[in-house]
Amino acid sequence: MKTKYHGEINETDFPALTFEEGIPGFPAEKDFVLVPLDQQSPFTVMQSKKEPELAFIIVNPFDFYPDYEIQLSDTTIAKLGIEQESDVMIFSILTVQNPFKNTTANLQAPVVLNKKNKKARQIILNQSEYSTKHLITSPLVKEKR
Repeated sequence: MKTKYHGEINETDFPALTFEEGIPGFPAEKDFVLVPLDQQSPFTVMQSKKEPELAFIIVNPFDFYPDYEIQLSDTTIAKLGIEQESDVMIFSILTVQNPFKNTTANLQAPVVLNKKNKKARQIILNQSEYSTKHLITSPLVKEKR
């Protein structure tokens, strides 16, 4: 398959995930693969299987913000078929800037993945102290609401 950042890849070489409801802004995009940006990087590319130019740089938010906390709703747990906490992976979508030190992570709308069944969902944390633009080079400061 064609990709935005890696040229041609064999999609079966990488973990797949399915957004049964699509993702906000891209409701028709349901199938993605996770491709490491490079071997030494904490960053991963969430690449659309259908649209080569649609790819998001994602990161485990806990690598940059150890105090990050989210509470999954019963709806999300049910829709993703989550049985235990260890089944869950959380990602934040980055907005990469030049210079890189201005890159931000969207902590208000994390991607939640059930590792067992590969179902994913981007959730919106409406009642949270997080925003869509947290500098990844700065410690986490929650917004007061």
